[in-house]
Amino acid sequence: MYSTRSNVLASSFMPNSNTNLDLALEDMLEQARQAALHSYSPYSGFRVGAALRLTNGAIVTGTNVENVSYGLTICAERAALVTAVSQFGPDIRIDALAVANLNQAASPPCGACRQMLSEFILPDAPILFPAADGERAMPFSALLPLAFDMKLKS
Repeated sequence: MYSTRSNVLASSFMPNSNTNLDLALEDMLEQARQAALHSYSPYSGFRVGAALRLTNGAIVTGTNVENVSYGLTICAERAALVTAVSQFGPDIRIDALAVANLNQAASPPCGACRQMLSEFILPDAPILFPAADGERAMPFSALLPLAFDMKLKS
């Protein structure tokens, strides 16, 4: 879990000023696009994929899976996260995330995904996602500055 004193509102997200994205993030974005091709989204047609890079170097992908009861739908980011934990165990750490949307729509990680990721992601991990005006990249700590935190009793 991370902590930060800064607070960033959704309306103040700044576009990535570096037009030449890191090659590794570009590769992850392509893997996220490939994952989105497998989306199960018969209700919305909203096809999203995500690629996580773990600190061990592994890339894990996921796609959104809808349900007629929208509340049971799982986003691409959470699908990738549960796959990573299933494959590598609960001690994984994420050092980058790329999100792709085949519908050319803005797709920052939703609040539930941000909170789930917060238990595994490094605060400075770059998050690349489609925004209304193009791809944006920002550190995770700017995307979710005030994550829920729980201290377990000893």
